[in-house]
Amino acid sequence: MNTRVLSVRRDIQAEQKADAAAERERLGRRGTLVINLLSSPGSGKTSLLEATARHWAGRRSMAVLVGDLETDRDAQRLAPLVPVAQLTTGGACHLELPLVQRGLQALGDPAVDFLFIENVGNLVCPASHDLAEHLRVVLISTTEGDDKPGKYPKMFRTSQAMVVTKQDLLPYVPFSLEAVTEDALKIQPELNVLTTCAIDNGGIQEWCEFLEQQYQEKIESIYEPAGNQ
Repeated sequence: MNTRVLSVRRDIQAEQKADAAAERERLGRRGTLVINLLSSPGSGKTSLLEATARHWAGRRSMAVLVGDLETDRDAQRLAPLVPVAQLTTGGACHLELPLVQRGLQALGDPAVDFLFIENVGNLVCPASHDLAEHLRVVLISTTEGDDKPGKYPKMFRTSQAMVVTKQDLLPYVPFSLEAVTEDALKIQPELNVLTTCAIDNGGIQEWCEFLEQQYQEKIESIYEPAGNQ
């Protein structure tokens, strides 16, 4: 039996990347910064979003698309604070752009300042999928251990910021902020590093100021008010 090997020299995700780029530009021109939040399960994405919504209440508009394998429990937590839509994957380990777009439609395609995508808890699969975000943020909690950047390098390499959550537990867990920062910066030297605690609002103001700075840099230069479109 003869075997032939054919080399296909094309990006099999090229079409998806083009769709994501077009959606990113559309949302940016509309005045919305899209943030893709990624982490392992239990790192505190929902708690961070709750604290962010409370900090910005009455000053900045935001909406959230919540990704989970099953249930809408996180969406229920956020619903009293912000517009939210549940994206249930039914077992898939990551979100993809078509599901995100359906979530936007379910929200009525809102013209908000910040759209957060709370991705499925996973440090592997989501790193390979562009969801039209302007900013990719990876969370790592102090309860996980400080060795995650080296073990899951693609997630950190493709992110622009790392948020260390549950900083109030630092005195009680074997986690080194210096070690995790050093490890992450070896992989992505331009990574922005922040620390937060959603329970006592530690670092939340700095986190929100960072996002507002990103808004200025990535959105204000391309924003087209509705009257000019």
